[in-house]
Amino acid sequence: MECPKYRHEPLDKYMSEIGSRAAAESGIPSDRYHFGKLVLQSLKDAPDFISQIDGGTGESETNASVLRRCIRCATCFKKFGLKIGDVIIIMGSNNIDQAIPLYVALFEGYIISAIDRTLGVNELRDLFTVNKPKLIFCQGDKVQDSKKAIELAGGDGKVISYDSSPDALSFSDMMEKYGEDIDVQDYKAADFDPEETTAFIVATSGSTGLPKSAILTHKNITVSTTFFGYFGTKFPRVTKSGIVLSPIQWLSAILQYLLSPVFQYTRLQSSKELTIDHIFELINKYKPTFTFTHFTITLLQESETKECDFSCFDAIMLGGSAVPKHLLPILRKRAPNTNVAIGYGMSEYAGIVFYPCGVPDGSCGKPVAHMEYKLMNVDTGEEVKEPYKTGEIWVKPPGGFKGYYNRPEDTAQAVTEDGWMKSGDLLYRDENWNFYFVERIKLLLKYRNHQISPVELEAVIHKLPGVLNVAVSGVPDPDCGELPAAFVVPRPGSGITEKDVEDIVKENLTDSKLLRGGVVFVTSLPALPSSKIDRKTLKQMAVALAKKK
Repeated sequence: MECPKYRHEPLDKYMSEIGSRAAAESGIPSDRYHFGKLVLQSLKDAPDFISQIDGGTGESETNASVLRRCIRCATCFKKFGLKIGDVIIIMGSNNIDQAIPLYVALFEGYIISAIDRTLGVNELRDLFTVNKPKLIFCQGDKVQDSKKAIELAGGDGKVISYDSSPDALSFSDMMEKYGEDIDVQDYKAADFDPEETTAFIVATSGSTGLPKSAILTHKNITVSTTFFGYFGTKFPRVTKSGIVLSPIQWLSAILQYLLSPVFQYTRLQSSKELTIDHIFELINKYKPTFTFTHFTITLLQESETKECDFSCFDAIMLGGSAVPKHLLPILRKRAPNTNVAIGYGMSEYAGIVFYPCGVPDGSCGKPVAHMEYKLMNVDTGEEVKEPYKTGEIWVKPPGGFKGYYNRPEDTAQAVTEDGWMKSGDLLYRDENWNFYFVERIKLLLKYRNHQISPVELEAVIHKLPGVLNVAVSGVPDPDCGELPAAFVVPRPGSGITEKDVEDIVKENLTDSKLLRGGVVFVTSLPALPSSKIDRKTLKQMAVALAKKK
């Protein structure tokens, strides 16, 4: 049976229309994939529309204001001598100015590298050595670290602070000192090949090894990223407003910056720290209608004791890691009219890989028309064609995957000679071509001759009412390889015991998957800035556990 592929015809029609308009205006057929020109056109189309709101300060801004500031910022960058292919670092909070250099880079063909603002000097030095940035936009508290890192990396990048700093040019001073006002109709975005020109270098999650930066071209993001409009029926305004719940370095935040002008919805963000209390404050006050979130478990847990109205959402995309099945009914009860979907994606794909709607609970979706797929047996190297058999998912995104920035060895390991991108993820499909995530290959535990999925164990343990959260890792053992150990965050007052956790695993899974490494009760699990479980730190905890035995 041939793999059926989903096509969202209203979305395809809308993107074809705006792409055709961009190409017709310039006379360059490939401009239908020039994402900068699509954003520029979209901002012009609705000048009075509220583009963005900073919920931390209450500031808001129209498309006309964003566009006027972008054009002024573009003149600054040209005076600094920037050219197509130069790298701009963005590492600030989600403040009202952050979108301006980002959109200018898309207009002019500069490469955007959005990075973690909590990185230290040595980490920044390593990153700047690879990325060789010409401009670094940061908050005042990171100015000194950024300047020191540039010096250590032997670079010549200029540091610009979003807020006032005695040691760097501020964003407002840059705009005042170097910017020029040009009429909107007179400004033209740069011409370049969108299939080959890099738009972003996006940090991979870094949860299982050294982080790398995936290269995303303008064509990659034009086709794959805009598929997040899957939940819409009317275009361009598929929803009213989208709330950004992650820092700028994560694709889930970048997507909101990209999608909001093209789909004409207001982007709600905050320059304040995104604590749970602040997130609930934003949701209750502004009533956003769309979000991508990795915070599913935490948000639902906290909403048991704190008021938060999830019913305002038209659509919620869950992702970032495996989503326990038991969470979906809880979320649907809190938001009965919301389109809740589990998205499977990677930075390398510039978006989600499958169509996530109308599929069984636990499925990450069906194949879509703009992607090519195959499952590969990791042991034999042969394609897996039968349903319910697990294999590594390989994908060809539109325009191909160009690799990791200045990391040719990593690129060679991830991309085959004929262009297939190896995901490193194990999936299987059912007879109806619904795909299901199993585990990251690197996270599989090896107990004797058995491979054990932490996600499978975690899903079983989550069934215990007394469990708030859980993560499983392997305790090193010289004879057996790794012994599964569960790190459990208990629900306050539950009285849950180690035996309760061990017993539910014993009742539901085979002998090889028993918690031979033990059960450890903890107050919280280590997390990355994106809220994903920090598997490297968790592994260190498991190693420390082994040393105590």
